[in-house]
Amino acid sequence: MDVTEFEMFRDHERSNWVRLRTLVVLRWIAIAGQTIALIVAAEAFGLRVEVGLAAMTIGASVLANLFSTFVFPENQRLSERQATLMMVFDILQLGLLLYLTGGLNNPFALLMLAPVTISATVLHLRSTLALGGLAIAIVTALTQFYLPLRSADNTVLVLPDLFNFGFWLSLVIGAVFLALYARQVTNEMHIMGDALLATQLALAREQKLTDLGGVVAAAAHELGTPLATITLVSSELTEELDGMPELQDDARLIRQQADRCRDILRSMGRAGKDDMHLKRAPLEVVVREAAEPHANRGKTIVIEAHPESGTGTGQPIIFRRPEVIHGLRNLVQNAVDFAHGEVSVHLTWSQDEVKVRIADDGAGFPPQLIGRIGDPFVGRRRGGENRGRRPGYEGMGLGLFIAKTLLERSGARISFANGGGPGRRRGRLGGAIVRVVWPRAALEAGKAGEAEALGENRPFVA
Repeated sequence: MDVTEFEMFRDHERSNWVRLRTLVVLRWIAIAGQTIALIVAAEAFGLRVEVGLAAMTIGASVLANLFSTFVFPENQRLSERQATLMMVFDILQLGLLLYLTGGLNNPFALLMLAPVTISATVLHLRSTLALGGLAIAIVTALTQFYLPLRSADNTVLVLPDLFNFGFWLSLVIGAVFLALYARQVTNEMHIMGDALLATQLALAREQKLTDLGGVVAAAAHELGTPLATITLVSSELTEELDGMPELQDDARLIRQQADRCRDILRSMGRAGKDDMHLKRAPLEVVVREAAEPHANRGKTIVIEAHPESGTGTGQPIIFRRPEVIHGLRNLVQNAVDFAHGEVSVHLTWSQDEVKVRIADDGAGFPPQLIGRIGDPFVGRRRGGENRGRRPGYEGMGLGLFIAKTLLERSGARISFANGGGPGRRRGRLGGAIVRVVWPRAALEAGKAGEAEALGENRPFVA
């Protein structure tokens, strides 16, 4: 799924986020507040307002809520058009109520910001712009057209022109700022949610593949004895049926099919992969396993492993953890995608740390994005080059985000840098560089040469 398809999918889902019940409840709260404010203004402060017309305006909201409650089910999720129309009604109703109660001289004009802010969190950008424009237009009209508020002695309550202009300007700026702020925060939350979902799916897929390989290996192990028995018996039958060509051919066929079953099981998975002993492997073996799917894509992958200078420790033995394998595989894939011809994977370790350095001889990361690499849905590495190197693919940054999230879950620290330009620089590749550093204790399954108890191999239960 490329960027455009993903955005269309996400926008389509976004329009169905809000429930009718949510907006109905919010409207009931607004109705209660408007009613209380009208009663207090007329009775407690003795303000002379058009109570009848204001009550009819509030009653229109009551009727709209009752209609929505009785016609539609409570769990109704609104489409983009339905949610927009409901908020248009709320803006128009509030605008009419403000017209009847002093326009911008009424401090409750501040509530005009509420529908715009809500729309910024749940509706498309075009709907938010339309609602924001409508709210600003109504606020602007209320600076000139309104029924004045009067006190009990018939004094007109009006703000000075400077304060009136300032209030109008603050409402306009507030509508724009709150809408942008709410939309940006909401987008960040849902982008992170989408990316974390993709990470969970990737980890679940890797776990399933690991488990599947174990199931196949267990099947091969369990079926090995009966298949060997069938092969042995069929061989003996072949010898004993000498002179009975038809039965002898059947015995040979049984042996051939038993051998075929053995070969099929052997080809489907590494024998004994689920053995507890082979769930652990040297660091280099695990890294090679992670890089294996990209070894035949026309780029050279060079893997080197050695301890840091002055360190006499052996290569760490680690578990084949799905998050480590999938995370490293994504980093290698990204390097292979953008390399001109070579990718270097350099493994080092010390008493305290295990380090993996992945570099390519490509153009490197864009300098303007180097601080954001690892965030979800960051633009592609090199705008114009990407289509040529990745036909039909516009990188969304999900691969690096998934790799970063999974590896950090295993205890790693990840950093991204550039090596100074394409090709080699002083024996090192000069493209993009990714460094992954683990505390050795977080990654190591057991020190090299140790013969610790492994426990029983766990059978697979259907």
